[in-house]
Amino acid sequence: MNRTIIQTSKALRLASSLQLRQITTGLTKLVKSKTKTIPPPSIPKHPPRETFQDLFISKTLSVTKQHLENEHIRCTIFDQFGNMTHHGKDIRKSEFMKQHNLVPRDFRKLSRHHQHPNTTSNINLDIVPSIVARQDSILLNILNIRAMIKHDMVVVFDNTNANVHSGQDSYSHSTFLKEMGGKLADSSSLPYEFRALEAILISAISNLTIEMKVHQTVLQHILAGLDDSIERYKLRYLLIQSKKIAQFQRKASLIRDLLEDVLERDDLLNDLYLTHKHQGLFRQGSNHAEVEMLLESYYKTSDEIVQTMENLKSQIKTTEEIINIVLDSNRNELMLLGLKFSTGLLSMGVVLYISALYGMNLENFIEETSGGFEVVIIVSMIGLFVLFKFGFKQLRKLEKITMNRSERKKLR
Repeated sequence: MNRTIIQTSKALRLASSLQLRQITTGLTKLVKSKTKTIPPPSIPKHPPRETFQDLFISKTLSVTKQHLENEHIRCTIFDQFGNMTHHGKDIRKSEFMKQHNLVPRDFRKLSRHHQHPNTTSNINLDIVPSIVARQDSILLNILNIRAMIKHDMVVVFDNTNANVHSGQDSYSHSTFLKEMGGKLADSSSLPYEFRALEAILISAISNLTIEMKVHQTVLQHILAGLDDSIERYKLRYLLIQSKKIAQFQRKASLIRDLLEDVLERDDLLNDLYLTHKHQGLFRQGSNHAEVEMLLESYYKTSDEIVQTMENLKSQIKTTEEIINIVLDSNRNELMLLGLKFSTGLLSMGVVLYISALYGMNLENFIEETSGGFEVVIIVSMIGLFVLFKFGFKQLRKLEKITMNRSERKKLR
């Protein structure tokens, strides 16, 4: 009986556990069937950093290329007979380079002034002269003249910056264009390219000579004024003029060094014969007397200008040394004058101290005499003179100080 009850209870427990499992499984399936699976949120994919940089660089290059293609230059063109065919003509830069077989690096020096007309750094950039020979052209950059020379054409690039260049520069440029036309029209034995080169060098050296004379005249007036009197405003003018002369000397030295470098390079001198190149005659060796004589004459002139400016700088240096000596002498005289006054005051102070002792309410035999006052005055004056003479003698010894050992021993 008991065994039967136990078996029955076990069977009931097993059946209940099976039913519970079935119910749980059914509920789980029902929940899964009713519930929709929500996908995880998608994270937006950003382009990598390298891709953005490449895009930025490509965009910048495309903008720069478009700017260069749309950039224009203004120039004046002369033909083979010296006639001005175009004056102030605007030409697209890309077309100009393609027409004359130029590359951007060749044209960069010539067009740098046009690309940045409003910057103040153009003065320092454009001061460096250059003469570059290419296959069928010569590129020059000397002072404010930028030109391209061919065997039958000269292109002079105009300065488009009207804010920086004054009317005097415009007049100088117009005069240069007239001289260029006259020089090219001259039927001389020199080739066409050498006549154009000579016209450019004449204009550059003439401008240097005029500027040198201006600096020389201004400096002579300043030095003459300093000979009369040394004043503060004159020293300020001397400092300003010294800076201008140093800058001008640097500019003239660069032109002289450029001509010297061209004269020392036989390959460059041979490349300057554009007419021979056009005729198919390529020169070699060192037989180029025409261009050597042309460049040597202007090299000597530029060297004379540099030597003149060095002499002016030496005059400025000598004047500064003399001014320093004069100022030192004046300062020493003021110091000696102060020492003399100090010596006199010291002597007077000693005498007044002695006289003050007798002015006290003390009894002595001098008060009883009738000439005591006169005696005190005379003795005081003698003491004052002796002390002042002694102090003045010591100051005279200080003025005569030398580097001699015997003198220094005497002072000791």
